[in-house]
Amino acid sequence: MKKSPLHIAKPWLLLFGGLLVFALLALFLNFRIDLTEENRYSLHPATEEVLSEVTEPLHVEILLMGENLPGGMRRLQKSIEETVRTFNSYSPEKITYSYFDPLSLPESERGDFILTLSDYGINPTNVSVKQSTGLQTQLIFPGILVSNEEYETGALILKGERGMSPDQILNQSIENLEFELSNAIRKLISPESSSVAMIMGHGEMSEDEGFGLVEALDEDFELFKVPLEQAEKPADLAGFKMIFIQGPKESYTEREVYLLDQYVMGGGNLVVLLDGVAVEIENAGGQGTLAMPIDLGLDNLLFRYGIRVNKDLIQDLNFGYFPVMGGNFGDQQQLVPLPWPFYVLAGRLQDHAITKGLDVIQFRFVSSLDTVKADGVTKTPLIFSSDLSRILPAPARVAFADMDQQPDVKLFGLKNLPLAYLLEGEFTSLYKNRFLPDGFAKADFKESGKGKVVVIGDGDVFQAQTNLQDGAPLALGEDPFSQTTFANKLFLKNLAQYLADPDGIIASRTRSFKIRPLNKMKVVQQKTFWQGLNVLAPVVVLLFLGGIVWWIRRNKYSRRLN
Repeated sequence: MKKSPLHIAKPWLLLFGGLLVFALLALFLNFRIDLTEENRYSLHPATEEVLSEVTEPLHVEILLMGENLPGGMRRLQKSIEETVRTFNSYSPEKITYSYFDPLSLPESERGDFILTLSDYGINPTNVSVKQSTGLQTQLIFPGILVSNEEYETGALILKGERGMSPDQILNQSIENLEFELSNAIRKLISPESSSVAMIMGHGEMSEDEGFGLVEALDEDFELFKVPLEQAEKPADLAGFKMIFIQGPKESYTEREVYLLDQYVMGGGNLVVLLDGVAVEIENAGGQGTLAMPIDLGLDNLLFRYGIRVNKDLIQDLNFGYFPVMGGNFGDQQQLVPLPWPFYVLAGRLQDHAITKGLDVIQFRFVSSLDTVKADGVTKTPLIFSSDLSRILPAPARVAFADMDQQPDVKLFGLKNLPLAYLLEGEFTSLYKNRFLPDGFAKADFKESGKGKVVVIGDGDVFQAQTNLQDGAPLALGEDPFSQTTFANKLFLKNLAQYLADPDGIIASRTRSFKIRPLNKMKVVQQKTFWQGLNVLAPVVVLLFLGGIVWWIRRNKYSRRLN
């Protein structure tokens, strides 16, 4: 019996009809299913919110290029591509990418372009690559540029903590890709910035006049220097997203403490950089000087919030250097590096959105911190000293002469002393069940409130140092003597972003991807087995399935013939 043309064409019509329905559904339905254990191809809700606000096409230039890059760098390249493609899937407008090598520019343009990249924090680094003549070093720029039709911004994407292995640094950089890219996009599409107050009038920021804070935060926030004595009521401070108290030298009055307290009770974010002792470093020569305890009027406030800045100094064997005059060379005085345990180089960090992935942070004359009971307040230590630390209670001797001898390791028996704390939760006012300062109405008083407080036992941690030649302030974190850039600036930027919006894109920095390296011993031992399995198994499966189909068809048509 001859089959009709419609009967023959029916399977093909069903196939093409199904493909047509699938194509139509794809036009109207947009969804992704992430089957990875760590949700590697999913985005944080805050990132999705940023992308939903994209109203024009964006372009990402990937600067990480080079011939015969190591496998880890190629993995980072691929991860950048995957992140951009994932962003494009969530964005209402196209986000495209391309590669660009800064070293391909003519020499006349290359220098200016590299300086522009440095303004974005993108500095070149050397990697070892395999060439036909052996291992050679190659200069790469591990960063990205994000642009729309009018503006451009950039971000460094290779970041890690000192002491990490190269694999750990690469993995952490991949973990932070979502934050770095979404933060760059946010800068392009959200020009509005929150207000930040820098309190003045008590000797704060006496050396750099706030340059360190301004230089680090000016791109993301609108900063104001605020004389606190001019504030008449707590509402005068309520418009600031956060308030910085940076290394005061003079005491706060009861009225000013009340204003700060009510700012926190109203949901404000207070950052207190406080020295427990006063050090006159200019008198450290000869017989030296004594670091004496100081009372700045903020101790009771911080104690009520659950923390105390102690009247002491921390010394650490993971230290920096202090430049001192070491004699003449000809008719010129020579600066020599003096080992200085009072300059603590802190590389042990909490796995928190603020500090994760940061390099070493430098502290200069930092005091220890203790926590005390404060119901409803969560206290998170962010930064720690090394395993070889000690505490010198005030009055503490500070003398260059003490560094003539190598430090006695046995004296440094303390480890991982907390240097910075984040306090969050329900705070209780210092003035609960107390008389209010004169001039403030009881009706406006708040007994408690949910705010955030950050306390650091070093008033200079966000203060820029100066150039040794001309005295000009340097970028925050730059050490003029060692030519090293510490992570103080990144710490400040992350801290400010977290305080401004803890559930925002800064929260994506907590993502964690597992490193799953191959077992090299098993690779050697089982290489032949897995090669054979990968080559032969598909062939055997196909032959087996083909045999089943042949057997079914044979039985089916043999019965018809019979």
